[in-house]
Amino acid sequence: MPTWRKNSIRFLPVVGVSVLLAGGIWWWGFRPRSQKQPQVRTATVTRETLPVTIQVNGEVRPERTINISPKTAGIVRELRVREGDRVQQGQILARMDDANLRGQLTQAQGQVAAAQANLNRLQAGNRPQEIAQAQAQVQEVQSALKQAELNLKRNQTLFAQGAISQQDLELSLTEREQALARLQQAKQVLDLRKSGFRPEEIAQARGQLQQAQGTLQVIQSQLNDTILRAPFTGVVTRIYAEPGAFVTPTTSGSTVSSATSSSVLALAAMNQVVAKVPESSLPQLRLGQTAKIIADAYPEQPFTGRIIQIAVQSVVEQNVNSFEVRLAVEDAQQRLRAGMNAAVTFQVGVLPNALVVPTVAIVRQERRAGVLLAENPPRFQPIRTGASVRDKTVVTEGLKEGDKVLLSFPRGERPRTQIPSLIPGLGPRR
Repeated sequence: MPTWRKNSIRFLPVVGVSVLLAGGIWWWGFRPRSQKQPQVRTATVTRETLPVTIQVNGEVRPERTINISPKTAGIVRELRVREGDRVQQGQILARMDDANLRGQLTQAQGQVAAAQANLNRLQAGNRPQEIAQAQAQVQEVQSALKQAELNLKRNQTLFAQGAISQQDLELSLTEREQALARLQQAKQVLDLRKSGFRPEEIAQARGQLQQAQGTLQVIQSQLNDTILRAPFTGVVTRIYAEPGAFVTPTTSGSTVSSATSSSVLALAAMNQVVAKVPESSLPQLRLGQTAKIIADAYPEQPFTGRIIQIAVQSVVEQNVNSFEVRLAVEDAQQRLRAGMNAAVTFQVGVLPNALVVPTVAIVRQERRAGVLLAENPPRFQPIRTGASVRDKTVVTEGLKEGDKVLLSFPRGERPRTQIPSLIPGLGPRR
């Protein structure tokens, strides 16, 4: 067999496979394709109960912020908190140096003790021994008086007999008068010992005691002022002074550098959300009303708030009146931070049994709002709308429950919405 014929026979299978492959490629490229029509979506007009809400922007703010400083200038001896610590009302935050006041306190306590003892002595009166001594003195003087009277009677008898002179008789009379005077004086001393001290002396002693107690209270108050306590429950936001620093009294609410540099620390109360509500929406809010709060930092973790204050004075920003509404926030984990932005939603009521249609189904034709009814062909139906809640709009006129409206349209059949021109005389744009 010739060589060329042998080579031709050998290449026949290769040629056949190539022809089949080329035919398959041609068929795949030029095969008839079915025209897939886009799916037309519709929606049914229904009746629903819709919540009526007011959504405004808000900001997380502390209820109040103050700078803590001592009442008198001094040196910080001890600091018990750090930045970020949560403290309770009355908790000790820092202590000032009180060495000088301790000595004054001891002195004042001694003065109070001495004044109290003097008052007790005057109120108790004289001791029984002193009264007994005065009684013995009275008895002694009475005995002397009795003896003087006996001497006087005897001398009177002797004078009448001419046994003694007039001078001796007068001397006896003088001795008796002196004994009577001493007896009167002894009785007065006994009465004073029995009755105690005069009311004026007791009143004076009581006044001295009160004066000493007042001095003691002043020093004790000054000592208490060296202990800085939290005036309310909150968070320590800044530390301005460390132990050993000299600080002076400042205005508690001041934030200027001169004030904060002389304060010990800054304390902020619990966070709350301050929302700015338009004037028209204010009548629908009330104290105690709850709201849903979504912070920008935690979009998937809504918080619950409660209105605790509604401002009585409006705030004007860019010629728009709004009122600040403060809400207490349930934030047990303390995730909110001052300065965070948040969206606040108030539910102010419901629309019961409202006829609604998806908002995306509403179009405008012939300068009227309406929908396209799912008919063949679709028909434009003018409607009158009410409030829009989320993705649905209330229909007050033009539709009935059960009507079907178009949400999407076949290719080339979407209606052209007529929008009035912003420039008079140009007519509607197509």
